[in-house]
Amino acid sequence: MKVNKLPPVKSSLQPSNHPYLNGAWTPLHEEVDAENLEVIEGTIPTDIDGIYVRNTENQLHQPLGRHHPFDADGMIHQISFSGGKASYKNRFVRTRCFYAEQEANASLWGGLADPTSLAKRPGFGAQGALKDSSSTDVVVHNGKILSTFYQCGEAYMLDAETLEQEGVAPWGPLDGVSAHCKVDERTGELLFFNYSKHAPYMHYGVVDRHGKLTHYTPVPLPGPRLPHDMAFSENYSILNDLPVFWDENLLARDIHAVRPHDLPSRFAIIPRYGSQDDIRWFEAKPCYVLHFMNAYEDGDEIIMDGYFQREPTPEPLKEGPRGFEQMMAFIDEHSFRPELHRWRFNLKTGETVEETLDDRVVEFGMINQNYAAKPYRYIYSTTTKPGWFLFNGYIKHDLETGASTTFELPEGVYASESPFAPRIGGIDEDDGYLVSFLIDENRGKSECVLIDAKDIAAGPVVRIALPHKLSSGTHSCWADRNFIRNGVKA
Repeated sequence: MKVNKLPPVKSSLQPSNHPYLNGAWTPLHEEVDAENLEVIEGTIPTDIDGIYVRNTENQLHQPLGRHHPFDADGMIHQISFSGGKASYKNRFVRTRCFYAEQEANASLWGGLADPTSLAKRPGFGAQGALKDSSSTDVVVHNGKILSTFYQCGEAYMLDAETLEQEGVAPWGPLDGVSAHCKVDERTGELLFFNYSKHAPYMHYGVVDRHGKLTHYTPVPLPGPRLPHDMAFSENYSILNDLPVFWDENLLARDIHAVRPHDLPSRFAIIPRYGSQDDIRWFEAKPCYVLHFMNAYEDGDEIIMDGYFQREPTPEPLKEGPRGFEQMMAFIDEHSFRPELHRWRFNLKTGETVEETLDDRVVEFGMINQNYAAKPYRYIYSTTTKPGWFLFNGYIKHDLETGASTTFELPEGVYASESPFAPRIGGIDEDDGYLVSFLIDENRGKSECVLIDAKDIAAGPVVRIALPHKLSSGTHSCWADRNFIRNGVKA
């Protein structure tokens, strides 16, 4: 392995016993380019050609307050596969906030668990007092890696191959861009939404395959909300108004406390280029949803799958690090209990029908993106370590038969969200690999693995050494090289 280390960035972070600044969440500050990665076991397949990209959380400066893991600085990791070889590189996302804190060599903003008064400078996003760390989501669109923040910051672009920083996406609107933009690889379009504390409280937009904003419309809501994801079918986009959002009375005092409300869930179905007058609202059971998997049209119905939370505002953990019981519960899947769920919206009758597809605690799933907005069969969910935001295995759900297959990682080894990389020339929906970065706390190292999606129980077909131990984080994606170059599926 040939490794080139880049000049170090400034850091004022001090040693801490914080549960999300240690272990698998130990921040990584090193940036490198690495060629000819070493294979630990197996052989790198020659039937994939593309990049796996992950966004991670890496705190650079001493927190002003309590520190929430989602506060930390965004870092993009990319591993490139071509011709049976692999290379790796990583970069911090150079946001405006990153540069400001590098100049100060200190934190200038508090975090999600802190009062807004901690901020030393005006903040960004829906809350209005947070650092835009661009550390939540990542997609590939128009040949660029697009990094976003879940509280509606700016969308930051990096070259998909070189990770060269290209700054703020020029099409980004004033109210920002939420995490979980959706890329329709069939058309090359990027679909996005944002939300804020001022009317109309939500917008929805479309960016074409060349990076031009072609559609932007209000989606009026009754007040400030906290949507996290969206879905799309061939002709429609699906947005949401869920009854878990800021307490109105406390918000008037600039206190951002999330509460459940005695309201139904509402889903807005809008034609891809529709206006607010074209929106149809569908009511459903009260819940909160972090992530949707897929949606498609079937006659008069739109069918949408995602992870329905049984306890979206859980009680504090009774075990675990002291002083962090409430924060840990809100990021512990075994506390908020997400389950794989299906909604059917009948465009003719206006009715919603729901069903649970799998009642186990699962989240952060992936599908074969060749089947996005189409009828599909397989979802690949992650499982998590109870009490922690750490992925410890996978479940392959067969939506046609109801069967499932599980793969569990050894104790002390943690995965990343694992997208599906289709085999070149593949025919079946599950003809490809799950791609993941692993953090091995037992050895103090990280590696990349490929798992045959047809047989996930067999474990990795190849293990590839990475040059340093990664910190954990949230989201990732896969992009075929032809898609990177052409902007649409070949």
